[in-house]
Amino acid sequence: MGGLRAAFVIAGKDLRTEWRTKESLNAAVSFALVILVLFSFAFDLDREERLAISGGLLWLVYSFAGALIVNRSFARELPNDCLDVLISSPAPGWAVFLGKALACFVLLMIVELISLPIFGLFYNINWAESFFSLFLVIALATWGITVVGTAFSAVTVNVRLRELMLPVLLYPILIPLLIGAMEMTTGLLNGNAVMSDIRILLVFDTIFTALGLYLIEFILVI
Repeated sequence: MGGLRAAFVIAGKDLRTEWRTKESLNAAVSFALVILVLFSFAFDLDREERLAISGGLLWLVYSFAGALIVNRSFARELPNDCLDVLISSPAPGWAVFLGKALACFVLLMIVELISLPIFGLFYNINWAESFFSLFLVIALATWGITVVGTAFSAVTVNVRLRELMLPVLLYPILIPLLIGAMEMTTGLLNGNAVMSDIRILLVFDTIFTALGLYLIEFILVI
């Protein structure tokens, strides 16, 4: 119970820090909106073609925005040796990891929920009819992105070119998750989704959450 409390304390600290600076949030929201607007003008597509690429486009934007969010997860602790203090605190390593992942999850969900109406507006796609199913898919896939991204953020925190190294490590691992999320999102927006495919997201989240919670103790002492 103490570990869970520590995780929520760390998550709250990260969210308050981000809310004061808005460093990652502004960058991720700006990136998502710019890409969505540029793509809407770059291609002259009819409604069926827009629906066909809708899932791929959304998760392309979300995955890159996610990398911007998780990249700062552990890097924000580097000034004044805050990371060393966090590691040596009474909080267990898994609580540090879980708190960081929760904060990244909340921030990325904010980015996604801001950009989703813009996507619907510029691409003339009605996503409101399947909002609850779509929200479930987005939440599960977002947790997968943040839990893997937070782990690799810890791995690359002391690497000089971590902004380049993190995406190189992150995206190959996310391929199964993103394929499942793209197919389900496209199906939901077309009105023919098979919700049984959500098992892919659940299995991915379960495996990598367990791996992250177990391995973070070894990662943080490297």
